[in-house]
Amino acid sequence: MTRPPTADQRRIIDAAEPVTGRLAGTPTQLAALVKRGLAFRHPRPPHDHFLTPAGHRVRETVQAEEGAPKEDTAPVSAPTESGVFAARVGGEEAAATGPARTREVHSAWQGLLELRRMTNPGGATDRPCGWERAHLVRAAALALEAAGHPPAGADTAAPPGGGYRVRATPQPEAVAVREPDAEALRACAATLERAGWQVGEHTDPRTRERYLLASPRRTSG
Repeated sequence: MTRPPTADQRRIIDAAEPVTGRLAGTPTQLAALVKRGLAFRHPRPPHDHFLTPAGHRVRETVQAEEGAPKEDTAPVSAPTESGVFAARVGGEEAAATGPARTREVHSAWQGLLELRRMTNPGGATDRPCGWERAHLVRAAALALEAAGHPPAGADTAAPPGGGYRVRATPQPEAVAVREPDAEALRACAATLERAGWQVGEHTDPRTRERYLLASPRRTSG
């Protein structure tokens, strides 16, 4: 059985940068995380260290133990000046808005693009990376919020009952995006396509509601 990380290692993992998982620590500490498969050393200068998928799982466990929101309601959890960042999936209550929120979302999106550059073959930033494939709802919600789409229940500018909602689906590597306004739904589709997702519009057979199915694109173009 693999030994759990030490208290010092958990603190280093929990302090990793938002989204990118960039780590700070002594060479000995970072080497120990690499040896345990919780971090990797980037091959290009300055050879920084970043969390592996296993390291991200440990980080999420640490945050859950400390009362951080869970996957469905708190995408891209990361410390910020105002607390815990969470890309909006739609349906949240009493969500903060304004310039501070805009800066946080922009910073998270830029961090995600940097993660794509570091981990995709050839440094491609035009398609989702492994982190996004492991956190589909989080990734799609961040792409939409970063582009300025209002999430349901989180923006008074949205029409009554309007705003996007991103939810997991039984299909592998696919999320559902719902938005009652047809024009806004098409705009969400265009945003996700620009962010590197394959998007198709469908009709719910029970409610006749139109919705999107979006999956991360695997190739450029």
